[in-house]
Amino acid sequence: MVTAAKTVDLVMLVDDNDTDNFISKRIIEITEFAKHVEIKNSGKSALDYLEEHKENPDKLPNIIFLDINMPIVDGFVFLYEFEKFSDTVKDKCKVIILSSSDNKRDIDKIVNNDHVIKFITKPLTENALNEIRSLDLH
Repeated sequence: MVTAAKTVDLVMLVDDNDTDNFISKRIIEITEFAKHVEIKNSGKSALDYLEEHKENPDKLPNIIFLDINMPIVDGFVFLYEFEKFSDTVKDKCKVIILSSSDNKRDIDKIVNNDHVIKFITKPLTENALNEIRSLDLH
């Protein structure tokens, strides 16, 4: 596999399923999609991380892979809270939904969010990462 691959600095996986996180992290590592992977097992811990690093853009993820269905702070609540961050955070962190949900209403609602640039059905694959690489993330 030879690609003039753009490698992002930091990707954040936000999913309460450890198996999904493990698979996603491995495919990101194998494809050298990102230099670092930050795993958060809840929307709340992901928001806390962004809050903690909001003044330090180098620590912010370039891409957030966000699951929709999680307890307490799900993908919708995460995006609602994400909207409150400064433009610095919102411009740096591109949100990609990574979900097993095939609920059309959920998908329509979430892809119409200004901060969501793509919807991917689990599991994360090399093809999906290559599609993301081809997007203009700036």
